[in-house]
Amino acid sequence: MDSKKTKQYIFDDPKNIRLVVRALVTVCIILVGLDLVLHRHASHPLEEIFAFYAIYGFVSCVFLVLLAREIRKLVMRDERYYGDEPDDPEQGKLQEKSAEKSND
Repeated sequence: MDSKKTKQYIFDDPKNIRLVVRALVTVCIILVGLDLVLHRHASHPLEEIFAFYAIYGFVSCVFLVLLAREIRKLVMRDERYYGDEPDDPEQGKLQEKSAEKSND
Protein backbone atom coordinates (compact mmCIF):
# COMPACT_ATOMS: atom_id res chain seq x y z
CA MET A 1 0.00 0.00 0.00
CA ASP A 2 1.22 3.51 -0.76
CA SER A 3 2.49 5.28 2.34
CA LYS A 4 1.78 8.72 0.86
CA LYS A 5 -1.87 9.68 0.97
CA THR A 6 -3.09 12.03 -1.70
CA LYS A 7 -5.37 14.80 -0.56
CA GLN A 8 -9.00 14.09 -1.34
CA TYR A 9 -10.97 17.11 -2.54
CA ILE A 10 -14.73 17.51 -2.38
CA PHE A 11 -15.29 17.15 -6.15
CA ASP A 12 -13.06 14.09 -6.52
CA ASP A 13 -16.07 12.01 -5.55
CA PRO A 14 -18.61 11.65 -8.42
CA LYS A 15 -21.45 11.59 -5.85
CA ASN A 16 -20.69 15.17 -4.89
CA ILE A 17 -20.68 16.30 -8.51
CA ARG A 18 -24.07 14.68 -9.11
CA LEU A 19 -25.40 16.33 -5.95
CA VAL A 20 -24.31 19.80 -7.09
CA VAL A 21 -25.72 19.30 -10.60
CA ARG A 22 -29.04 18.08 -9.20
CA ALA A 23 -29.21 21.04 -6.83
CA LEU A 24 -28.59 23.50 -9.68
CA VAL A 25 -31.20 21.82 -11.88
CA THR A 26 -33.70 21.91 -9.00
CA VAL A 27 -33.09 25.63 -8.43
CA CYS A 28 -33.51 26.32 -12.16
CA ILE A 29 -36.80 24.40 -12.28
CA ILE A 30 -38.11 26.26 -9.22
CA LEU A 31 -37.18 29.64 -10.71
CA VAL A 32 -38.80 28.86 -14.05
CA GLY A 33 -41.87 27.60 -12.15
CA LEU A 34 -42.04 30.84 -10.19
CA ASP A 35 -42.03 32.66 -13.52
CA LEU A 36 -45.49 31.16 -14.14
CA VAL A 37 -46.85 32.35 -10.80
CA LEU A 38 -45.22 35.70 -10.07
CA HIS A 39 -46.16 38.86 -11.92
CA ARG A 40 -43.24 40.87 -13.25
CA HIS A 41 -43.46 44.57 -13.94
CA ALA A 42 -41.78 44.46 -17.32
CA SER A 43 -40.56 47.63 -18.96
CA HIS A 44 -40.14 46.00 -22.39
CA PRO A 45 -42.65 43.74 -24.20
CA LEU A 46 -40.05 40.98 -24.67
CA GLU A 47 -39.81 40.60 -20.90
CA GLU A 48 -43.39 39.31 -20.85
CA ILE A 49 -42.32 36.11 -22.68
CA PHE A 50 -42.34 33.01 -20.47
CA ALA A 51 -38.82 32.18 -19.18
CA PHE A 52 -37.39 35.20 -21.00
CA TYR A 53 -34.48 35.64 -18.61
CA ALA A 54 -33.55 31.94 -18.72
CA ILE A 55 -33.59 31.94 -22.52
CA TYR A 56 -31.73 35.26 -22.68
CA GLY A 57 -29.05 34.01 -20.27
CA PHE A 58 -28.58 30.74 -22.17
CA VAL A 59 -28.33 32.45 -25.57
CA SER A 60 -25.91 35.04 -24.15
CA CYS A 61 -23.69 32.32 -22.68
CA VAL A 62 -23.60 30.38 -25.96
CA PHE A 63 -22.81 33.60 -27.83
CA LEU A 64 -19.91 34.36 -25.48
CA VAL A 65 -18.44 30.88 -25.93
CA LEU A 66 -18.65 31.10 -29.72
CA LEU A 67 -17.18 34.61 -29.67
CA ALA A 68 -14.30 33.44 -27.46
CA ARG A 69 -13.53 30.63 -29.91
CA GLU A 70 -13.21 33.17 -32.72
CA ILE A 71 -11.13 35.61 -30.65
CA ARG A 72 -8.81 32.74 -29.73
CA LYS A 73 -7.92 32.38 -33.41
CA LEU A 74 -6.82 36.02 -33.46
CA VAL A 75 -4.71 36.05 -30.29
CA MET A 76 -3.35 32.50 -30.29
CA ARG A 77 0.44 32.30 -30.41
CA ASP A 78 2.62 29.69 -32.07
CA GLU A 79 3.55 26.69 -29.94
CA ARG A 80 7.19 27.79 -29.92
CA TYR A 81 6.44 31.45 -29.16
CA TYR A 82 8.53 31.59 -25.96
CA GLY A 83 11.43 29.47 -27.12
CA ASP A 84 12.90 27.14 -29.69
CA GLU A 85 11.31 23.99 -28.35
CA PRO A 86 10.59 21.36 -30.99
CA ASP A 87 7.07 20.16 -31.73
CA ASP A 88 7.96 16.56 -30.82
CA PRO A 89 9.02 16.10 -27.15
CA GLU A 90 11.05 12.99 -28.03
CA GLN A 91 13.04 15.02 -30.56
CA GLY A 92 13.83 17.54 -27.81
CA LYS A 93 15.20 14.79 -25.57
CA LEU A 94 17.38 13.50 -28.39
CA GLN A 95 18.73 17.00 -29.04
CA GLU A 96 19.54 17.45 -25.34
CA LYS A 97 21.40 14.11 -25.22
CA SER A 98 23.41 14.93 -28.34
CA ALA A 99 24.29 18.36 -26.92
CA GLU A 100 25.49 16.72 -23.67
CA LYS A 101 27.67 14.25 -25.60
CA SER A 102 29.23 16.99 -27.67
CA ASN A 103 30.09 18.98 -24.51
CA ASP A 104 31.89 15.99 -22.91
